[in-house]
Amino acid sequence: MNHPDLDLAKEPATAGTAVRPAPLYLRRAGTALLIDFNTGEPALLHFGADLGPDLPDLAQLRDPVPHSALDTPVILGLIPQASSGWRGRPGLRGHRNGGSFSPRLRLAAAEAGPDGPGSAVITQTDPDAGITVRTELRINDGGLLQLRHSLVNDGPDTYVVEELAAVLPVGRAATEILDLTGRWCRESHPQRLPLHQGTWVRSGRHGRTGHDASLLLAAGTAGFGYRHGQVWAVHLGWSGNHESFVDTAGDGRTVIGAAELLGSAEITLAPEERYETPWLFAAYSDAGLDSITEAFYSWFRSRPHHPGTASGKPRPVVLNVWEAVYFDHRLPALLDLAETAAGLGVERYVLDDGWFRGRRNDTAGLGDWYVDEQVWPDGLTPLIDAVSGHGMEFGLWVEPEMVNEDSDLARAHPDWISGPAPRPADGTGSSPGSPGSPGRLPERWRHQQVLDLVNPDAWQYIFDRLDALLRENRISYLKWDQNRDLTEMGHAGRPSVHAQTHAVYRLLDELRRAHPGVEIESCSSGGARVDLGILERTDRVWGSDCNDALERQTIQRWTGMVVPPELVGSHIGPTTSHTTGRTHDLSFRAITAMFGHFGLEWDLRQLNPAEREELGRAISLFKEYRGLLHSGTMVRADEPDPALRLHGVVAQDGSEALYALVSVATSFAEIPGRVCLPALDPEARYRVEAIYPAPDDRHAYIQTVPPAWLSTGVEASGAYLAAAGLPMPVLNPEHGLLLAVRRADHAAAGPAAGPDDSSGSRPVRNS
Repeated sequence: MNHPDLDLAKEPATAGTAVRPAPLYLRRAGTALLIDFNTGEPALLHFGADLGPDLPDLAQLRDPVPHSALDTPVILGLIPQASSGWRGRPGLRGHRNGGSFSPRLRLAAAEAGPDGPGSAVITQTDPDAGITVRTELRINDGGLLQLRHSLVNDGPDTYVVEELAAVLPVGRAATEILDLTGRWCRESHPQRLPLHQGTWVRSGRHGRTGHDASLLLAAGTAGFGYRHGQVWAVHLGWSGNHESFVDTAGDGRTVIGAAELLGSAEITLAPEERYETPWLFAAYSDAGLDSITEAFYSWFRSRPHHPGTASGKPRPVVLNVWEAVYFDHRLPALLDLAETAAGLGVERYVLDDGWFRGRRNDTAGLGDWYVDEQVWPDGLTPLIDAVSGHGMEFGLWVEPEMVNEDSDLARAHPDWISGPAPRPADGTGSSPGSPGSPGRLPERWRHQQVLDLVNPDAWQYIFDRLDALLRENRISYLKWDQNRDLTEMGHAGRPSVHAQTHAVYRLLDELRRAHPGVEIESCSSGGARVDLGILERTDRVWGSDCNDALERQTIQRWTGMVVPPELVGSHIGPTTSHTTGRTHDLSFRAITAMFGHFGLEWDLRQLNPAEREELGRAISLFKEYRGLLHSGTMVRADEPDPALRLHGVVAQDGSEALYALVSVATSFAEIPGRVCLPALDPEARYRVEAIYPAPDDRHAYIQTVPPAWLSTGVEASGAYLAAAGLPMPVLNPEHGLLLAVRRADHAAAGPAAGPDDSSGSRPVRNS
C-alpha cells in the first residue's frame, strides 16, 4: 500500500473490528517517523532512515511474546506507559489526589497538522483518568523533527503533572552515547560512554539551562564521528529545569528523549487547565554528526525572524568594552575606545555593566535600571551620539532577572525577591542562612538574588524600565545577562522555575514587539542559557565568558553542533586572557573568533602599531567571508591526530569554502601529514590558498622548509582534496592556519565579495 508524506486515511473496517487510521508516516530529507495505530495506541515503530515510499502490512510485523511476560506484545507508545506493559521510564507521571496514577491513553484522533505536509496532530484520551494529551509532530525540509505534548485536565478536580516526556525510538545499531557537559568558562565539552541496559539521565536543576547542560544528547553506532556513523540526537528547547535521557529496556528497545524537570506540585491543573511541554528537537543521520548539525542549521535559517533574513543585514562586528574598562565609566576613555574601534572597522559598540544607579561594583544596584546621574550627568546621550557619529550601533548591558539586596528596588519591594517562602513586604524577613525562618532567602550568588517575575508587579516594573530605556535612547542592542542559578526558586511558597521561565519569555516577547528593531543577546554568565527556547526570542548567545582562544576552540566546536555561527558571540580577547592567564598570538585569537558572530573584547587603546594593523586586516578578512561563514554548511573533520583540528564552512553551491586548521597541542608526529578538506564538489577543480597568518610568521610555524604551496597556492579537484589532502605546515601549538578555497574558474578574479561586504580594501594575501 502506498504512503505519501502523511497518510491518515481510515482503513476499512472488518466485522468486529474498530476503524483505525492508516499508519502515520512522516518522511523528509532522508529522515522518517513511523507510528502505527493497529492496537488503538499510537505505537512508535521507527525514527531514523527513510523507509521508502511503500510500507509492508504492519499488522503482520508485531513483536513476539516471550515466556514469563505479558500475554500480548508490549507497545512502545508515543507516550510510553505501564498500562501497555512498558517497564522502562514512563512518558507520563501524574496523579489525581494520589489516584489515577497509571494512565491508559488511547487514540482519539489523528489528523494532518497545521504546517502542511510533514506535520500531524495525534490526540489520546483516558476517560477514567480524566486527561487528554495532544501531540504535535513535524519534520522540516532539512529533516529536523519537532515533537511536543499538551495535557488537558478533563476531570472534576485537580490533576498533578509530575513529568510529561517526549521520546523517540533509537535503532538497535546504536552502541554509544555522547552528550556535553562543562562549567563556567569551559562550557560544551563532549563525553562518551557505552550504551548499556538501563537509563542514562542528565538532570539540569539550575533553574536555567546550565553551564553543564547537554546541549545535544546523541546515541549512535560504535565510534561515530563528524563524518561517519549512524546517529540519533535530541535537544530540548527549554531554558529551565530539564532532564534528557537514553533508556534501554530489558527487551532490547532503546528510546531517547527529554522532559521538563518539574518541582513538587509545580504543575497542578485545575479542571480544563492545560500543561504544554517544550519542543523536543530530534535529528537522524547516517553520515555522522555533521549531518545532525546541518538539520539544526536548516531549521534556524528557515525562520522568518532569523537575524538578517528579513533585513538582509549582516552580523555587525562588535566591540564590548567590559574587559577594557570594567566598572570604570569615564566618558573620555569610552570616547577614545569608540574612535579607535570605528577606525578598525567595528560596527557595534556595547557598553557593559556599570552604567546604572549605585553600580560601582558587582555588590549593589541590580534592579535600579536608571542611568546613574553621578557618573552620567548628561545621560548616555554624549556617548551614544559619538558612537552613532562614527557610524556604529550602540548596545547596552542589562540583567533584568536579578536584584542586589543592596538596591533601592530590594529595599522598596523585598517581597519581589524569589525564595522558598513568601517574603514580607515590610522587609522583616530573615537574612540568608536562617533555616526555617519566614521569608528566608536563598544563598547569595555573585551577591545576587532572583527577581520574582511571576509577580505581575515585578514583571511590569522591569518591562516599564527597559521599555523607557529603549524609548529614551538610541539603543539597537541589549546584552541581556543572567548571572546565577535559580536555586530554591519560588513564588508564594511554591516552586516556580516553570512560571519564571515563561515570565522571562513573555518579557522578551513583549519588548521585541514594542521595539522590533532592537537585537537581544542571551548571555548567562557565559553559556549557561544556550537552548532553542531562548533562541526563539534572542538574536545570539554568548558562548562563554572565556575569550581564551584555546578554550574557545572546543566550546565553539560543540556549541556549533546545534547553534549556527552567526548566533554564537565569539570575540578576540586581549593577548593574555583575563580568565585563564594564557597568552596567544593575535592570529590564533582572530582565526578562532572568525567562526562565529565576530567581535572584540579588548582595550584597543593599548594596541601597538603592528597589532593595530593586523587587527584591522583580521576584521576586513571577517567581513570578506562573513556571508559564507553565516550561510554555508559547517564541516568538521575526523582528524586522526588529536593535536590537530580541522573545521570549515562550505558554500551551499560548493563554489567556495573557508577552513581553519588548528594545532591545540604538540603532536606525536614530526609533521602533520596530508590533511583532507571534506565536503567540496568532487567533480570541481579548486584553488586553495593559505591566507592567514603569512608563511613567514615566525610565531605560527616550527619548520625549516614549508610545503611549497603555502606561499603559492595550489589547484586540485574536490575529490583529491577530500581523499588525498594537502601537506600542511608544522604549526606551533595553539596556532591556526586559515585556508580559502574557491572553484578554479572563479579564483582567477580573486575572492568575490559577499553582498554584505562593505569593508573597502581587502586584506593582504599571501599569493
